[in-house]
Amino acid sequence: MLMKTKGISFFHKYLTLWVILCMIGGVVVGSLLPQVPQFLNQFEFANVSLISAVLIWIMIFPMMMKVDFTSVKRISQNPKGLYLTWIINWLVKPFSMYLIAGFFFYYVFQAILPADIAREYLAGAVILGAAPCTAMVFVWSELTDGDPAYTVVQVATNNLILLVAFVPIVKFLLGVEEVFVPWDTLILSVILFVLIPLIAGYLTRKFVIQNKGKKYFNTQFVTKFDGITTVGLLLMLIYIFATQANTLVSHFTHILLIAVPLTIQTFVIFGLSYTIAKFLKLPYVIAAPAGMIGASNFFELALAVAIALFGVHSPVALATTVGVLTEVPLMLFLVKFANSTKDQFPTKYQPARKEISNELRETK
Repeated sequence: MLMKTKGISFFHKYLTLWVILCMIGGVVVGSLLPQVPQFLNQFEFANVSLISAVLIWIMIFPMMMKVDFTSVKRISQNPKGLYLTWIINWLVKPFSMYLIAGFFFYYVFQAILPADIAREYLAGAVILGAAPCTAMVFVWSELTDGDPAYTVVQVATNNLILLVAFVPIVKFLLGVEEVFVPWDTLILSVILFVLIPLIAGYLTRKFVIQNKGKKYFNTQFVTKFDGITTVGLLLMLIYIFATQANTLVSHFTHILLIAVPLTIQTFVIFGLSYTIAKFLKLPYVIAAPAGMIGASNFFELALAVAIALFGVHSPVALATTVGVLTEVPLMLFLVKFANSTKDQFPTKYQPARKEISNELRETK
């Protein structure tokens, strides 16, 4: 089991550091041993890198096992927090990302970024903004003392919405920028990297619980996969940066430029969600996770889709990779902010299913 530090695993707590090290390692490999990425790039099928596909499955599958879709039936309990999450994630967040990133890439950084590169960075930001977090939000919820059972409902319903909303939103926003994305490729990406892992995770969860019980699943089986997602992500980053070594060496400042709108977007979405939650007089244990799930991204999915649509060497994939780099430190800052303002929210709240909350806490 991974070493824990105040509710967050050692790998997750220092994820930004690991990402930076993988960036450096990938660039070193790509610069000094270019034959390595050239060899790995030979393994493709239907223009999809098999190396990328395997690593993406390693990243996503363990997360999907943790989603309890039986929690969806509890939607009627305290629905205002769910409505807030859905509206922010699907009617606000993708479009605010488009506007903020477009403003910086096309206007603020106009003298630095060529128009074609700016358009691809915007495409990466849009893909990132249209994929709300489904895994790390459990960590953010725990660190803010959120209600675990309610967080499960938020994640489960967002996964269901993602299956039908992600494709048309991304298609629409990229279409505005005249970035051609075939419907079949986009739909195939969601099937490969969301639907199939989701079904596989659900069936695995159901099989293990039926044969070993929920307590075994939560306390022993799931913990066997601790760190696998992070390892898969870090290996993917090494692969990406190795294939983009020449581009990164000559355009290192682009990473900093991409981080600017992504950072602003994170604060804007959290501030909006958190403020509305306060206005609606939601209890803190619901308001904090609602803000966190809106501010964070399902960057594993975004990276998978970017690679499937534009290739592992593309600026689009680089933009989604920067999302990984910025997310953890920003979210840890927002966790501290939320914890320092919890007394501004109603304190009287009884979790709808206390026994479920206690059981879920055991999985952390």
